[in-house]
Amino acid sequence: MMDPADLPTPPLRNDLRLSEAAPGSDGEPNWVIQDTVVNRFYRIGWLEFECLLRWEQTPRQICEQVSEQTALRPDPAQVLGLRQFLEQHQLVRPDSAAVNRMQQRSSGNQWLTWRWWLHHYLFFRVPLVRPQRWLQALAGRLDWLFQPLVGWLVVALSVLGIGLVLQQWDTFTHAVVDAFSASGLVSFALALIAAKTLHEMGHALVATRLGLRVAHMGVAFVVLWPMLYTDTGESWKLRSARQRLAIASAGITTELALAGLATLGWALCEPGTLRSALLYLATTSWVLSLALNASPFMRFDGYFILSDLLDFPNLHERSSAQARTFLRRTLLGLPEDWPETFTLRQRRLLIAFAFATWLYRLLLFVGIAIAVYLLFFKALGIFLFAVEIAWFILMPVWRELKHWWGARSQVPGKHRAMIAGGFGLLLLLLALPWHTQVHGDGVARAERQLRVFSPYPAVLREIQPAGAVSEGATLVMLDEPDIIARVRSNEASIRSYQARLSGLLADPSGLAQQAVTQQRLQVEQEQVLAARSEVARLSLTAPFAGQWKDINPDWHSGQWVGSREPLGVLIDPSSWQVDAYVEQDEVHRLQPGAPVRFYSRGQPSPVTGKVLAIGSTRAAQLAHPMLAARFGGPLTTTEGSRELAPSRSLFHVLIQLDAPPVTGQESLGDVQIEGSRRSLLGEAFTHVAAVFLRESGF
Repeated sequence: MMDPADLPTPPLRNDLRLSEAAPGSDGEPNWVIQDTVVNRFYRIGWLEFECLLRWEQTPRQICEQVSEQTALRPDPAQVLGLRQFLEQHQLVRPDSAAVNRMQQRSSGNQWLTWRWWLHHYLFFRVPLVRPQRWLQALAGRLDWLFQPLVGWLVVALSVLGIGLVLQQWDTFTHAVVDAFSASGLVSFALALIAAKTLHEMGHALVATRLGLRVAHMGVAFVVLWPMLYTDTGESWKLRSARQRLAIASAGITTELALAGLATLGWALCEPGTLRSALLYLATTSWVLSLALNASPFMRFDGYFILSDLLDFPNLHERSSAQARTFLRRTLLGLPEDWPETFTLRQRRLLIAFAFATWLYRLLLFVGIAIAVYLLFFKALGIFLFAVEIAWFILMPVWRELKHWWGARSQVPGKHRAMIAGGFGLLLLLLALPWHTQVHGDGVARAERQLRVFSPYPAVLREIQPAGAVSEGATLVMLDEPDIIARVRSNEASIRSYQARLSGLLADPSGLAQQAVTQQRLQVEQEQVLAARSEVARLSLTAPFAGQWKDINPDWHSGQWVGSREPLGVLIDPSSWQVDAYVEQDEVHRLQPGAPVRFYSRGQPSPVTGKVLAIGSTRAAQLAHPMLAARFGGPLTTTEGSRELAPSRSLFHVLIQLDAPPVTGQESLGDVQIEGSRRSLLGEAFTHVAAVFLRESGF
């Protein structure tokens, strides 16, 4: 059999275009191969360019000519690798056998195979328009937008808008929270469409201004989620990295400008439909630009911006190759060569970037898997969840483990022992029952506290200043003019009846009216006693010694107060308790008397305590509004209900603290309770079994 190095290389396709690109960071010249059929671009270096100049010869002949005529010293294996790359991407002219294979592939029912459906379910594009003609006309009319003065003006207006919003931050946040409704979600979707349309227009207009052709614009479906896209593949023809950076950053720049101007518009507008629309535009644009598009860990704008800034094409693939080699060399001790030569600092940065990318994608893909499970009915949701986890997470891990297993004979004995010992130690740590803490959220409050209210609408006469008070001290003095007038009227009637009764006793003929007058006098006296009892209720005293606080400083004597408005709070600062809530899966591990540590928000040192009581049924309502997410707390509550009913199964745990919180006030915090010991492996098995049992019923 003839050596492949002595076989001629297949000819290149006639429709390919080869153009010079910007030199690399090391000064080496680069070129770009353009596949005009699919509008794809492939960047090649000096060696590949010299080989293509001498193509359609044998690899051995190509190597000899390159070595004689240049300073390069290639070997036939490198030429064969280039040939494989060109064939893989269909850049060579197909021979008869290749044509037959393509005909069979195109005539076959590819769409009936599971691989076809899996690939097209995960990602596919739908081109909608070929915008080059109207993009050129629009770019000329919008030339004024690309002037530096306009850019600085947008920045200044955006900063002004952010400053104005910060001055009314509470109103802004409340408006955002109120927007999460059925109609609000529709408005957010419309704002998203508008923002992403302008985002893609930014890419397209900048590319057009730089003389590039935008082949098409359309919708890409990533795991059935629609996303607008713009084909700016011709940016690789640009020799200037700064120009490529301008195209890559145009979308984020447009979206940030939209967010800044919408923020300013919201701050200046009166409440109404326009202000609500600007709110949706501002929040959607800020979140998408900063949280999603700017991320360099997915192939969004942030990735291409970083690649252009570093002038480092294929950053994900090259950094991942470095990280895989690092793991093989470090963990297995395999004598593998590095895929590329970098300085030690560059290699460490690439490996760290690859690890960060893997972690980010793990969290993102798990989130997508959960989302597709929730979006569809149970059977399809479980299937799509499994597909997401298997394709994006398990398959890459499995491929790497297969490589490790194939190279197991090259692993030194020392590394084998280290791997076995590390795996055994990890399994031991997971299996040992050392996990004891049960976490929860709670509010520390005084065990004895009294909110003071007026018994009925009355006039404020005097209120005790905030501070320490003794038992029986008067906290609030109130007046009710109608009751006072009624008392005076009754007292005058009593005096009248008493005088009349005295006259009747002196007159023998008045004995018949004596009994009637005596009854009326008794009624008036009882009314006076009842009125004075009501007056006594207007003097509010402290039933126990404590701290008198939370008094409205704007109150003054002579002001009317209602019966539903608290006048102040009296607390006993000597004894404190915590109303805590823990998950249903954890409550069985708790016992009364268990030690507790309570961490107030913002305080590094805990307050110790013990469990007093554990609820026997799930909590129907949160005891404190500050725990609810709608008021900035950590616990979500049922939507559409005024009551604070938790959306998850939570159990109430009453805790007695050994000392008051550092702040000395009612405060939100985290609770750590010592529960029964349990291994992480046992917990994981229990959770998996519970999920399996719950989801197995259709």
